[in-house]
Amino acid sequence: MTNKRLIMLGLLILVVAFIGKLLFIGMKNIKIDDFHKAAIIFVIDSSASNQQMLPEEIKFAKSLCSILDPEDEIKILKVSEESYLIYEGSPSDSKGITKAVEAFTKYNPKDYGTAYGIGLKKAFEHCLTMKKEGYVPAVVVIGDLENEGALEKQIDWNNLPENINKIKEYIPEISMMFVYAAPEKLDLVKTKLNPILGEKKLIIANETNADKAKRRFLEAIGR
Repeated sequence: MTNKRLIMLGLLILVVAFIGKLLFIGMKNIKIDDFHKAAIIFVIDSSASNQQMLPEEIKFAKSLCSILDPEDEIKILKVSEESYLIYEGSPSDSKGITKAVEAFTKYNPKDYGTAYGIGLKKAFEHCLTMKKEGYVPAVVVIGDLENEGALEKQIDWNNLPENINKIKEYIPEISMMFVYAAPEKLDLVKTKLNPILGEKKLIIANETNADKAKRRFLEAIGR
């Protein structure tokens, strides 16, 4: 009887050891998703000429924030005659975001120009800072991309690709999204920036398919 028990105990130990080995191998082969916090820098056109589309564009920005992670960080830059920061914080702070955009993107007939060039320069500076803080940076440009007002404040499309290429030396994973511009403007973006950013890191969408671009943007930032 004792020998039988010893045999049963030995078999039980072998079975447990075998199952333990299988579990160890299984756990070893499981790939855990490596989550990285993202820093999304919004550049939103609040100029007089873009006021008609602005409510829909703000709605889009807020819907994008709603699918980000609470650990992410966002910054919102307004673009009109000048460009400056109007919000920074968590994407989950819906009330704070709403208050900021309602207060600082109101119609002003004097704000006719579009300082997209200044806005992008500031956005890239924020990206470099947030990269040092351990975030994956991305820039989302929302507006018609029209050049209006002072020439020195506009986007220099000949120099922009080179500037982004330099930024990629410090932020190889940087991505950009341009939404709500007319197709001819987005075609210019694609022509100039696709060779630098590539298909997966450059997302463009006009007003008819902006919502579908959100999924691609999440993939671009590694979600």
